[in-house]
Amino acid sequence: MTDGTGPTGAPMGALEAAIQRLDQAVAQLDLRLAALMEKAESANSGLFEEDRARLAAELDAAHGRERDLEAAGLQASAALGRAIADIRDALGEDQEDDAVAEIVSNPEGAEA
Repeated sequence: MTDGTGPTGAPMGALEAAIQRLDQAVAQLDLRLAALMEKAESANSGLFEEDRARLAAELDAAHGRERDLEAAGLQASAALGRAIADIRDALGEDQEDDAVAEIVSNPEGAEA
């Protein structure tokens, strides 16, 4: 078809031949672009899955650290409350401060 004749074998003008060559080039470009897009999507989907899995693991680890820090904070608060109560007892103070008594008896409800 690039020999200067149309589908019926009749001669084509230069413009028609150029249009046909352009159409063929665009069709080939579309095929190559589609193949490249498919290749890129398959490569990227694996990367996205790896990133998602890595981020999920990091989030789980952060939640674990958060739980550990909360537990350590509660233990420290309770120990501090007991230490304050012991110091007051050693100094001979009979009346405990209400806040200290609350910390000692209920460390989970104490504010930081």
